[in-house]
Amino acid sequence: MFVDEIKVTARAGRGGRGCVSFCREAYRPKGGPDGGNGGRGGDVILEGDHDLNNLVAQFYQPRLEAQDGEHGLGKGMDGHAGRDLVVKVPCGTIVWRLPTAPEPTDDEQDDEDAGPQPTFQTSSSQRPLIATRAPETTAPAQAGEPGREFVADITGHGQRLVLCKGGRGGLGNRNFATATRQAPRFAQPGEPGARGEFLLELRIIADVGLVGFPNAGKSTLLTAISKARPKVAPYPFTTLTPQVGIVEYPDYRRLTVCDVPGLIEGAHRNVGLGHAFLRHVRRCKVLVILLDMAATDGHAPWDDYRQLLAELKLYDPAMIERPRLVVANKMDEPAAEKNLREFKKKVRRVKVLPISAAFDEGIGAFRQSIHEAAKEDEGAK
Repeated sequence: MFVDEIKVTARAGRGGRGCVSFCREAYRPKGGPDGGNGGRGGDVILEGDHDLNNLVAQFYQPRLEAQDGEHGLGKGMDGHAGRDLVVKVPCGTIVWRLPTAPEPTDDEQDDEDAGPQPTFQTSSSQRPLIATRAPETTAPAQAGEPGREFVADITGHGQRLVLCKGGRGGLGNRNFATATRQAPRFAQPGEPGARGEFLLELRIIADVGLVGFPNAGKSTLLTAISKARPKVAPYPFTTLTPQVGIVEYPDYRRLTVCDVPGLIEGAHRNVGLGHAFLRHVRRCKVLVILLDMAATDGHAPWDDYRQLLAELKLYDPAMIERPRLVVANKMDEPAAEKNLREFKKKVRRVKVLPISAAFDEGIGAFRQSIHEAAKEDEGAK
């Protein structure tokens, strides 16, 4: 199963409460307060991992809860800190904060005031209080996505993001002893950990993206240039999830090629799961526009080319500015040569590379073309 978008509920650990205790040892009738501090709650941490390629683990475990801190004990013994929960996600995961927040549990209702990360305010002369929460700073939501707040973009292996910060442990009564108040009979409660609902969205990081209409031969081409083995069949929408292959070269360079499921008219409006497919092309350095030059589906190749460019531009205008390569597939069909000549007449100033992925014709030239395009893109940066 391939999962590239999942909603999760995260809750950091609650800090342990401080202890109210007094020393009761022989020959020390007035040993004074010795209540220990509570341990801090564990954090919920997301970590990028290049060995993962989807969010299927979070599909089966959508609740991310870190361990609570232990309570303080007598004789000055502090509680252990809660264990952090480290969740590995694939590189290319974007984290969004959703507006709705989970309801607090019964034991946290009295201590939490509807928001994460409250702060302590203490005083040496009066009982400590749990007061206002710390201000939050978040990036503005992406255009067209109201109600969602951008949190982070995890792109590197080992990159970490503290999704929810654990609550601080409460102070024991030994911390509030003064010259005028030598036997405080109160301690600080633990601070509740931050919580929230988040949307994890995966956008595959690849060097080359194969874009085309259904049944254009993208999966066949990926099979011909790499060791990836996506499902290949003579009907549209054979590929339903993005497939990634590795293309190796004699100079030890490797390119990652992403086969995006076929687009249809209106994909920029999310017709036919268009957004779910198009978002995987946004990170590709080079775009390959793959056309069925034999017109087996009855659509003219020049119309398909213009429609694909229009869909990409309407979804994200920046995608049109990237290096792209136009590839004419299925040149082994009888009608392909005639359609290619007509395509060059109708679409001028566009270099077309003819191939036949099913019979490995033109594959060497295609491999070299994407290799040079990737080099040019790196040189431009």
